[in-house]
Amino acid sequence: MAGFFKSLFNKITNRAEIDWDDLEADLVSSDLGIRLTTEIIDELRGLGREVNADDVVEVTRRHLSDRLPDDTLPPEPRRDGKPFVILVVGVNGTGKTTSSAKLGLWLKNRGRSVVLAAADTFRAAAVEQLQRWGDRLDIPVVKGNPNADPSSVCFHAHQKAIAAGAQFLICDTAGRIHTRHNLMEELGKIRRTIAKQDETAPHLTLLVVDATTGSNALQQAKEFHKASPLDGLIVTKLDGSGKGGIAVTIQDQLGITPRFIGTGEEPDAFSIFRKESFVKEIL
Repeated sequence: MAGFFKSLFNKITNRAEIDWDDLEADLVSSDLGIRLTTEIIDELRGLGREVNADDVVEVTRRHLSDRLPDDTLPPEPRRDGKPFVILVVGVNGTGKTTSSAKLGLWLKNRGRSVVLAAADTFRAAAVEQLQRWGDRLDIPVVKGNPNADPSSVCFHAHQKAIAAGAQFLICDTAGRIHTRHNLMEELGKIRRTIAKQDETAPHLTLLVVDATTGSNALQQAKEFHKASPLDGLIVTKLDGSGKGGIAVTIQDQLGITPRFIGTGEEPDAFSIFRKESFVKEIL
């Protein structure tokens, strides 16, 4: 992520004066969006003096910081003893199943008891992948038959989590979008089914977005938010070419907050969102 802005910084540093059109194009291509880019450019132009690379970074950082929420509070166990239910949603290929497992480990490392539900039943590889993660991390995984109804898997996992006294249930849901109608139906059914055993559930719905996909991630967030109200993002692939700006754009346009950050392949390459470190990573 830092690589993109580092190269931008170097490009500006090595020039006698700023090429405004070039800078605007670079900021837009970093997934910050037209509106935010325009505000940054306007402020820099309004300085009324020669602008250098440090000015660009300082002004951009401030705008990012103003738009992002304060640090995320971690999800806490429920006082009534019932499981805190987290739905993890997103299209295939974003790192959804891996993120579900990493979130389980993150909670486990903080002394929480966790159950994983392999509800991406239409993709056998996803169920196998989550089971492998569960075995590796010593977290129980509940799965159904191949092509089982995802909502029934979530229901049984919720039953088992309640019976076991688990503090958290994380449901890795199906990651396919054929049509918006199908998506709404499927996620709506999962939510209704989980609510049968606890009318307050689910308690947190997180969309996994791949930082490398740019504006596609914004479109995905819009679709999923219509189908199942989102409480936050898990932003993945921030260790390589991911630019991270899309998280700011989604927050700015939809009010959906980054909650967790995935920064690599290893199980512990996962952290809760911290505004200051996130902005520093980007710039």
